[in-house]
Amino acid sequence: MTAYVISEVEMRDPDGFAAYRTLAAKTIERYGGRYLVRGGKAELAEGNLPAKAIVIVEFPSMARLKEWYASPEYAEALKLRQTALERRLLFVEGVAEASLP
Repeated sequence: MTAYVISEVEMRDPDGFAAYRTLAAKTIERYGGRYLVRGGKAELAEGNLPAKAIVIVEFPSMARLKEWYASPEYAEALKLRQTALERRLLFVEGVAEASLP
């Protein structure tokens, strides 16, 4: 079953953010992930929109997502993240295909 990383991201340091984004993208691809949303324009339909960019990444499974997050490759990106950006990060399981109409 697919799994998703959902991030609300606020940039602190543009140069550090660019470096983080490049490194993170390489590690995501290596672990079978793909970007579905990467900071595109958001339009508020209900509630309050956070003043942050939204990023959604799809992985083939929650196990693979967690392998990516705990990987030594992504650990390098996490070092950059500490000063480059602030974020809220969620891991969410997708819907099993058998349960779809």
